[in-house]
Amino acid sequence: MALGVFLIWYSYSTTSEEDRKTIYKYIKEADYFWVAMSWLLGILSHLSRAYRWNFLLEPMGHKVRFPNSLMATSVAYFANLGIPRSGEVLRATTLASYENVPFQKAFGTIVAERIVDLIMLFLITSIALALQTDTIMELLMKREGSSSFLLVIGAIGLLSVFIFIRFIKNSKNAFAIKLKAFINGLLEGVVSIFKMKKKWPFILHTVFIWSMYILMLWVIKFSIPEVEDLSLSIILVAFVAGAFAMSASNGGIGWYPFAIATILTAFGISKPSGEAFGWIMWISQTLLVVLLGVSSFLFLPIYNRNK
Repeated sequence: MALGVFLIWYSYSTTSEEDRKTIYKYIKEADYFWVAMSWLLGILSHLSRAYRWNFLLEPMGHKVRFPNSLMATSVAYFANLGIPRSGEVLRATTLASYENVPFQKAFGTIVAERIVDLIMLFLITSIALALQTDTIMELLMKREGSSSFLLVIGAIGLLSVFIFIRFIKNSKNAFAIKLKAFINGLLEGVVSIFKMKKKWPFILHTVFIWSMYILMLWVIKFSIPEVEDLSLSIILVAFVAGAFAMSASNGGIGWYPFAIATILTAFGISKPSGEAFGWIMWISQTLLVVLLGVSSFLFLPIYNRNK
């Protein structure tokens, strides 16, 4: 959160008064019909993700009511704005509370979803890299130090995971045994992805969800005349940058507009246009997450009042 707030301050302090006025003008005069279309696409992705979740839960003998699945998913997105990754825990807890799905199994299916999401992000990143190789490599070369730092952190993380697994596997400690049982429940949830009877519907929903994510960004470009001619390949690169920015802070606060503006500037778009584009996208989708999340918090106990 602090890093995100710092980036907002940094972006503001390094922008001239004239550019700030231009950014505000772009945001104020944006065509909000396309913002509404982005909202609609976002809602469709929520509906599809909630519906897809049952494909993972059914192999374990659990049939979840769709409204609870949708509200649990909406609550998860909202919670992540406050405490990153808390939404996944809250999402599994919601099913444990209202649908009698064991927490570790529900959480395991969420981990499985995240693995699938990571694969999809990798595929989209590969496509974006193939379409805009020269520009992306130029950007990475300018940030060579940051890339080396990330590789070191990744290596330390993998080593820590290996040591942890060895400890849990060989330890006879009571806590380690309980943790092992919990991890086995998680693995059952993760493995459910291979036991699905509806593999093709799951794959189609996955493609649909990520298509909606990309289209959410695509339609926003029509809200600002200066960026409406952006090609799909540039939008894909901006999408990938925005996706990584979303995981860098709470809901991408500060990072998302900064990442989008950085990418678009590299492709010749003016800084004010790029920043306005990023802010319109981030503000509109954050408002949608807040609206759906708060509504779900309110209606979950009402819908399940007999529970």
